[in-house]
Amino acid sequence: MATVEKKIWPKYFELIKQGKKTFEIRLADFEIKEGDILLLREWDPEKKEYTGRVLKLEVTYVTNTKNQEHWSKEEIEKYGLLVISFKPCR
Repeated sequence: MATVEKKIWPKYFELIKQGKKTFEIRLADFEIKEGDILLLREWDPEKKEYTGRVLKLEVTYVTNTKNQEHWSKEEIEKYGLLVISFKPCR
């Protein structure tokens, strides 16, 4: 199990803290896998400094969109990809 630290802007930090946002979309320029710990350190882009707030999250699922088999590169370029977060209905 590894710990990965990343910056996150305040509006996204708050959405995750509130439980509304249960996913991250990141450039795949680092290694992370299920079971790792993701530390999201809130970053103020205007002040260009950390706020001191941190979220500690367990990674439950990771997928890389680079090699998707279901769509052509042309379709992905035209429409992009959606990341959809969900939970069971009550």
